[in-house]
Amino acid sequence: MTIKPLIILPDPLLRQLSKPVERVDADIRRLADDMLETMYDAPGIGLAAIQIGVPRRMLVIDVSKEGEEKKPLVFINPEIVSSSDERSVYEEGCLSIPDYYAEVERPAAVSVKYLDRDGKEQTVEADGLLATCLQHEIDHLNGVLFIDHISRLKREMVIKKFTKAAKAKVL
Repeated sequence: MTIKPLIILPDPLLRQLSKPVERVDADIRRLADDMLETMYDAPGIGLAAIQIGVPRRMLVIDVSKEGEEKKPLVFINPEIVSSSDERSVYEEGCLSIPDYYAEVERPAAVSVKYLDRDGKEQTVEADGLLATCLQHEIDHLNGVLFIDHISRLKREMVIKKFTKAAKAKVL
C-alpha cells in the first residue's frame, strides 16, 4: 500500500466529473488499499479517488471512533438512490481543503447503491455521520466540494485563501 499525495484546492481536478469503474479487479482493489492508507495517514474519515488524482467513481470511508477497531468501507460506483426529507447539520472538513471547517446541511439519511471490493452490488441505509460522509464523498465524484453548500461570500473567501497559498508555493 502506498500513501498518495492529496489534491488541494484550487486544483481544477477537484471540479472534474469522475468516470465509472468499468471492472472491479486487482488494480481497483490496490487503489482502494492505497486510498485507505492515504485517508488514515491524513488523517480523515473519507476520501474520493479524485482527491488523489484518479478520476474514477470510487471512495473509501471509515467513521469508526478513535480507539475503536477500524471499519474501512469501499464504495465503487456509489449512487444515492433515496434521501430523507429530514435534514441534519454537521461541521464538515475536507482533506483537499485543509484546516477549514463549516456547517453544512444535508439530508439526515440516504440509501446508497454501490459495488463492494469484490464487485458485488450492495445497498447501505445510512444516517448520522456515515450519511453525511457518503454525501460529501459522492459530491467529490461529481466535482462538487462541501464549500459549494455554504454562502457564496464564505466560499469565495476560502477559494481566494487557497489560491493565494498555492501561488505562494509556486514562487
